[in-house]
Amino acid sequence: MMLVNLFREPRQCVALLAVCLLFSGPAVCATPNATQKPVNVLFIAIDDLRPELGVYGKEYMKTPAIDQLASEGVTFMNAYSNVPVCGASRASLMSGLRPSKSRFLGVDAKIDKDAPGIPTLPEHFKSAGYTTISLGKIIHGSKDALQSWSETPWHPRNESIRGYDSFRNYLVPENIALDLAEDKQPPPYEAANVTDDAYFDGRIALRAIDYLQSFARQDKPFFLAVGFVKPHLPFNAPKTYWDQYPADSISLTDNPLFPASAPKAARHSWGELRKYAGVPDKHDPVPDDVARQLIHGYYAATSYADAQVGRVLAELTRLGLADNTIVVVWGDHGWSLGEHGLWAKHSTFNVANQIPLIMRVPGYSSAGLAHGPVESVDIYPTLVELASLPLPRHLQGSSLKPMLEDTDAAVNQAVFPRWKNADSIRTDRFYYTEWRNKQGKIMARMLYDHQSDPEESNNVAEQPEYETTVKELSLRLAAHLETLN
Repeated sequence: MMLVNLFREPRQCVALLAVCLLFSGPAVCATPNATQKPVNVLFIAIDDLRPELGVYGKEYMKTPAIDQLASEGVTFMNAYSNVPVCGASRASLMSGLRPSKSRFLGVDAKIDKDAPGIPTLPEHFKSAGYTTISLGKIIHGSKDALQSWSETPWHPRNESIRGYDSFRNYLVPENIALDLAEDKQPPPYEAANVTDDAYFDGRIALRAIDYLQSFARQDKPFFLAVGFVKPHLPFNAPKTYWDQYPADSISLTDNPLFPASAPKAARHSWGELRKYAGVPDKHDPVPDDVARQLIHGYYAATSYADAQVGRVLAELTRLGLADNTIVVVWGDHGWSLGEHGLWAKHSTFNVANQIPLIMRVPGYSSAGLAHGPVESVDIYPTLVELASLPLPRHLQGSSLKPMLEDTDAAVNQAVFPRWKNADSIRTDRFYYTEWRNKQGKIMARMLYDHQSDPEESNNVAEQPEYETTVKELSLRLAAHLETLN
């Protein structure tokens, strides 16, 4: 059914004016123009999704739903997470604040603790009269920032596994038995011959569809956040998605060695993966046969998540809501599949920080690939501006609206990922990282020239011909760090 436009309903205009007045001190109130603004937001987060999608040039990937969405909107080809771990990444995006040396440090980062009193993205929409719903994995902490939502966040559950509200969701009996054991972990992948809805992401899609059907019967605008958990470890997906990738088609990375010139600080032992059965302990490398299974599983889990995105988007269209709904698909950080000898996230290399980001905005005719650098913290101000809500002054990102209007535009000259005591600056050509001690002294640094070394195989930070570049990037990074509070 047709939803009432936020700026054509007098009652809602009064509510919007009240919100503007409420934020008149610390905020700038956006003014609606003649262009009709979409009311609703469908925010889709996908856990551990690197740009392993057809639209990002990975032609071997089976991701038709996201690729179709990309053809209808803007794909940000150089989007970056602000921190390569899910808890901190999500806290940063949802708060609109960058991570710093004292904020959003790791997987257990919490908005309530690190940014008390800061209105989250969904909370800001809720204050403007939106129904805000969280399904699956959105904010990492299950009890964090609960004021953001109109209802208690919903998570799928499986009573037969240890930590039934975790996202492992094993279905094969022997794997369930291992999951319940005290001394062993199940394997890091599973291909059960089941329907999509047997695993958690299928259930999350069903729940999202139910909410869309409910929203179609009301006039109140909605902010629906849908968090799919695959391809997060373990790479569990229905067998039909594994079958989309013949085993003999799986290739290992062509960049498996840790750069000899990279500092030890850039290395990690990928402990997240080592907890699983069949993965070597300590610092031993993954055997090639196991590596191929892991990559196969990651691809299968990605295609499974893509299919669930497709189900939700199809229902959005069927209900007549697509013409009045902003759609965002976002990956919370990247993931290494053996590059540099690393697995999982938790690193300062490009592959662990680059993410997919796609937006489809009704009323915007521009579509295609935008190459300017953007980052997760830009999403909050973008959605607020697109909905013509007041812009809180605490926001530290840039609105991507100019790039939605013109894919050749750029709003950032650089982006700034960080991980623990390492801060980085990523420009269109360079990726530079500094590690500092507690006294602020630089202990190590890396520089990769993506013009000649896109795989980041050669750290050139100490090479004489890059001395000027290192000094310039270090100054820019220091200036950025001065802005953090």
